Amino acid sequence: MVRALHYHQVTKHYFNRFARSLGYLDWATQPDPFRRYAGAAVIPLARDIVVADERSYASLYLRNGPACPLDNRSIAEFLRCSMGLSAWKQYRETRWALRVNPSSGNLHPTEAYFIRDGAVYHYAPREHALEQRARIDRAAWDAFTGGRDGCLVALTSILWREAWKYGERAFRYCQHDTGHAIAALRMAASMLGWTLTILPRWSDTSLSTLLGIDRDGDFDQAEREEPECLAVVTAGEVAPWVSADPAPLVAAARGAAWCGRANRLSAEHVDWPIIDEVAEATRYPGVALSIAPPSRRETEARFGETSRVGAREVILKRRSAVAFDAQSGLAREHFFSMLARLRPGAPPWDAIDWPPQVHLVVFIHRVEGMTPGVYAYLRDPAVLDEWRAAMRPEFLWEPIPPSPGGFGETGSALFLLFPADVTFTANRLSCDQEIAADGFFSLGMIARLESSVRDRGEWFYRRLFWECGMIGQVLYLEAEAATARGTGIGCFYDDAVHELLALSDDRWQSLYHFSMGVPVEDTRLTTEPGYP
Repeated sequence: MVRALHYHQVTKHYFNRFARSLGYLDWATQPDPFRRYAGAAVIPLARDIVVADERSYASLYLRNGPACPLDNRSIAEFLRCSMGLSAWKQYRETRWALRVNPSSGNLHPTEAYFIRDGAVYHYAPREHALEQRARIDRAAWDAFTGGRDGCLVALTSILWREAWKYGERAFRYCQHDTGHAIAALRMAASMLGWTLTILPRWSDTSLSTLLGIDRDGDFDQAEREEPECLAVVTAGEVAPWVSADPAPLVAAARGAAWCGRANRLSAEHVDWPIIDEVAEATRYPGVALSIAPPSRRETEARFGETSRVGAREVILKRRSAVAFDAQSGLAREHFFSMLARLRPGAPPWDAIDWPPQVHLVVFIHRVEGMTPGVYAYLRDPAVLDEWRAAMRPEFLWEPIPPSPGGFGETGSALFLLFPADVTFTANRLSCDQEIAADGFFSLGMIARLESSVRDRGEWFYRRLFWECGMIGQVLYLEAEAATARGTGIGCFYDDAVHELLALSDDRWQSLYHFSMGVPVEDTRLTTEPGYP
């Protein structure tokens, strides 16, 4: 059996048992949420606002906005509005940070690195500062860039941060968080008028060398980091960066002088061998995809009032809801606007180079003018016949137009499968969590799993979760723009979801759930800004 598919089966939740974990929280070994490199030079980043409310939230989804100069101030803003702290929360003597990029359990396994002018930096979000790990030979950097103005940003995962709480299922959540971070970086770049695109020629081995995370002496007993992806950030053409050969830059990084030793996050650890196995099996070899990338088209805000909301305000106020009021409704036009953001072409979907592999099953509870029930939303209309054949024959597949009386420009992508009060169903499937039933709607992200992994390689398993995380990030922002709130749901009964739809094998699998509604705030908590 393919190791990624084996891992996926082993880490499913069932009504009578959950995937293996410790079963309790060992607070004595709770990981430090902040990685630091002792001995590395620290460069504080500016905290002044670069764009303020000049850019509307709707403009994030366009690719032709005015570009800010790529300088120290704008780079600081880019990292602040993607990987920085959004707030500090406190309950009695306990204080913790929230971040712009979401994370399962607020555990934040994702680390960010930044490379510019041959210098390799680790981003320290608590201090909003860069730690300089190395300076690569400038000639090698210039040869790689060809003199073009731009920089690189990379993501890694510290798998232990999630495994401490979630055990064997943690690898899934780390990949969700990588997807959230990719979308967060892409939207911050869009706010500044830049483009962000993942570079497909970089293998995980080459990326590890570039970032210095393969240096045993710099980690000693500290938790290791798993390479995820490398992307270019630029206001210019992307194609030359995509085609640039990584080899000279990797060789220069291997011979560079490095500084800084990683801090150890926990005094003790619990080993989960299956996580190590799936991490090894799914590492990316650096081969270009053989499938054509999606078309680069622009979309505009066609519904709602989000055009008057500031981009920076929405990005920085994003939060994960812990409870919904179970009575408020969402306007129909807002709902369809949110779904439209999930179609390929516009940011953040231009950051990745594969067509949609993830589609949605939506449990509608309280959307004005919409019959409660289970719906299918297809991010690629070509999958319609395949989904109809794979699911229950009694489903209606009634097309729902975006506006009453019409199908819109591209026809309906939303289909009613069956009308019913599905609040209990949504609750039960999402590990009996009320938040899945108390909002406007909840949904399951259904991915083309088996053929994707077998045809492309096991490394694509990670990317399916990245795609889910990116969907979640867009929905988080859409919720904030609509004065609501969202929350990602990683705990659900996998095969119970599939049984509802009559999905009987690994061709299509549910990878992530999400819910949206009007939040019920916990008034016991106090809130402070992410940075003074």
